[in-house]
Amino acid sequence: MFRLITRRLAISAVLLFVISLLTFILQSLAPGDVAETILGSGSGSVGRSYSEEQYLQLRHELGLDQPLLVQYWNWLTSAVTGDLGTSPVSGLDVTAAISSRLPVTLSLVALGTLATAIVGVGLGVVSAVRGGRLGRAVDVLSLLGSALPNFWLALLFMALFAVTLGLLPATGFVSFTDSPQGWAESLVLPVTTLVVAGAATFAKQTRDSMLTALTHDSVRMLRANGASEVSIVWRHALRNAAIPVVTLVGLVFIGLFSGAVFIENVFALPGIGRLAVQASNQHDLPVMQGVVVVLTLVVIVTNLVVDLTYGWLNPKVRTP
Repeated sequence: MFRLITRRLAISAVLLFVISLLTFILQSLAPGDVAETILGSGSGSVGRSYSEEQYLQLRHELGLDQPLLVQYWNWLTSAVTGDLGTSPVSGLDVTAAISSRLPVTLSLVALGTLATAIVGVGLGVVSAVRGGRLGRAVDVLSLLGSALPNFWLALLFMALFAVTLGLLPATGFVSFTDSPQGWAESLVLPVTTLVVAGAATFAKQTRDSMLTALTHDSVRMLRANGASEVSIVWRHALRNAAIPVVTLVGLVFIGLFSGAVFIENVFALPGIGRLAVQASNQHDLPVMQGVVVVLTLVVIVTNLVVDLTYGWLNPKVRTP
């Protein structure tokens, strides 16, 4: 297990370096730059209100006239010490800006993953045990949940529950420390949007895994020895079926972090997904780099936790 962790960390370090370098290069190749944003022209050509000398002077002050690899090296040497730089647009410390928005995204993603897993696994287990029409209904729900676009569901829920019925806020976020009830209400619609598609996938995967586990020889032996059906389902079959589901939990968690860009912008949640969109529009490279680093670390840590959990559930994959 120690060798597994060491190998994963080594690969993760290389992956983090490559992704940060590619992000830096791609952002630098995008049309326009942050100097134009600061001086007040998104395009830098038509109708700009600054001189060429002002533009070149600001680029020099920001270090944008240096070779690309030199700019990346300067950023990298600071980043390894935990300093992600300062936003040239807002003047805020990048680490502080991300830290202030990360709890919003974590709240959304953690609740979304938890609710998706509970609803999906519950439906999958019931479908596998009961079978018949319920099993077919889960298949239909899985198909519908995967087919319905998230943006359509988000707008539908917003129009129905916020605008028409007035039961929940349409946009905005309330901190848990300010109001636990307000925090929960501000996340109901975003989390529900995430659960609809994710739960259907969980249900189908759990159902298929449970059907396989319930036909295993060990389960037949337990039934022959008089074990209760509840014990067989929840203590034995579900544990065997949980192995592929654990991998799905990790994938859903990572996917929700990626999907947070859309959800946070639709529901006006001040998370790192919305921060990334704002930084991209403003050519704010330090903020974009910081967001990419944080998201990459989330993916790395999540995959490592999934690997360790998988090894605990299935000793056959453990590395001595």
